[in-house]
Amino acid sequence: MRNPARFPIKEGLHSRQAHADLPEQAIYEREVGRDGFFGPASHIHHKHPPTAWTEWEGELRPRAMDLNKLDQLAGGELPFAAPVILHNPHCQYRFWHCDAPMKVLARNADGDDLLFIHKGHGELFCDYGHLPVEEGDYVVIPRATMWRLTPSSPMQLLMIEATDDSYQLPDKGIVGQHAVFDPAMLQYPRINDTFLDQQDESVWHVAVKRHQRLSRITYPFNPLDAQGWHGDLTVMKINWRDIRPLMSHRYHLPPSAHTTFVAKRFVVCTFVPRPIESDPGALKVPFYHSNDDYDEVLFYHAGDFFSRDNIEAGMVTFHPAGFTHGPHPKAFAAGQAHKKTFTDEVAVMLDTRDALTITAAGESVENPGYVYSWQSEQE
Repeated sequence: MRNPARFPIKEGLHSRQAHADLPEQAIYEREVGRDGFFGPASHIHHKHPPTAWTEWEGELRPRAMDLNKLDQLAGGELPFAAPVILHNPHCQYRFWHCDAPMKVLARNADGDDLLFIHKGHGELFCDYGHLPVEEGDYVVIPRATMWRLTPSSPMQLLMIEATDDSYQLPDKGIVGQHAVFDPAMLQYPRINDTFLDQQDESVWHVAVKRHQRLSRITYPFNPLDAQGWHGDLTVMKINWRDIRPLMSHRYHLPPSAHTTFVAKRFVVCTFVPRPIESDPGALKVPFYHSNDDYDEVLFYHAGDFFSRDNIEAGMVTFHPAGFTHGPHPKAFAAGQAHKKTFTDEVAVMLDTRDALTITAAGESVENPGYVYSWQSEQE
């Protein structure tokens, strides 16, 4: 049985409370932590920003990708044809343009899929019935579920596969099961007239993905022919607008406080509009941190992304484990000056326990200058 050595130590200039009342001579606090934000941690106070590097060599670097530029690559009838941007043995991260009704049913036998609808709206038909979907929805599709989308307007979807795994709701601990969002807010498909009307005796094909290879099954009828069902396994959705974030006006909470879904080897968090900390001594922006056990991916959906410069909706940043990252210079200065009282950003964060690999599709839309976007901190 493991019993890590943990004992509090104080040395030199430091604050008594993490992320608050930082010493004037060392305002650049860096959190060095293990196991995400749940393990042992220390807070080191620097006189220079820990992201103020002047040169970077090698592949381990912060990356920014503009998925808006994937228009020619990301379309297609099948979600499995959308390009993989990042991946590891437990996760695949895709971006898909669905502009026309799917004429083939999709079935992912490799794991659960999480869809985040970045743009557009439409209707989802699946084994469990009919479900309207719209911009801002998360849709969890259990492994091996048959489904198809019928867009009412062109749709752009972020897709995160939990390979050989399933999505669960996070343990909300002492704040209780109704915090962040009440499970009663979750919606599920219905066996309604819209679903029954789409059933026909025409030839339908099902594309099944297993071991990252496709097989095709042909039926002489529409296999989405359920007349009813009962149980506790189904497609479910929730919109980011239904999330009520945990907040503290005196302390900047870590990203883990905003967890929406969990799998065994990664978590998905949602940042939604909220008041910025009002206590004079509290840090107002994400703190510098060395999250050395997780890779961090952030998809920017909407709003003013207050901790980043030159980031627009539809872009992704990828910060691998192994170096310190944190707010850009303007954001840090604005936080020090208490210039903003509210943030309206909406973003989806993926934190993976296993290292992610960027693909050629991801590199094709990468901004190579992003690694130097913190340099103005030297000015």
